[in-house]
This record gives sequence, structure tokens and C-alpha cells, in this order.
Amino acid sequence: MKQKAAALRYDAKKENAPRVIAKGEGKTAESIIKIAKENNLPIKKDEDLIELLSKVELDKEVPEELYKAMAEVFAFLYKVGKKL
Repeated sequence: MKQKAAALRYDAKKENAPRVIAKGEGKTAESIIKIAKENNLPIKKDEDLIELLSKVELDKEVPEELYKAMAEVFAFLYKVGKKL
């Protein structure tokens, strides 16, 4: 199975929900992960969430049905000490 990855951006002052800014599998996923590591960004491994995010169009906000999953991502970020 090819590795998959997605990157999100969220600016609570400008957006209603996180936005998918990159996604892909294989080499693209490796590049997304490499860029995150180089920029000291947290990486959350969750295959089910990645599968759901892969269906969201690029540069679109995450749909309301994924808000619960996004709450789990925010909890993870809080735990690792990253500000939103």
C-alpha cells in the first residue's frame, strides 16, 4: 500500500474550518512529510483521516462531517504544544 499524506492550514481569524493545502500518495506523500519535518511541523499518523481528507478538493475547507476528526487533530496539536 502506498503511503498517503495530507497537509492542512487553519487561520481561525480568516477561515471557518481547516483547509486542505496538499495531499497525495507515494512520492507526493513523501514530499509532504519531508517538508513538514523540515519546518518542524507536527505529523499525525491516522490512515482513516488521510483517506477522508483525500476526498476533499485542494484549497477547500474541510466539510462539516469531518469536524469531529478535526477536533481530534486540534487536541493532538495542543498535546504536542503547537499553537493554532
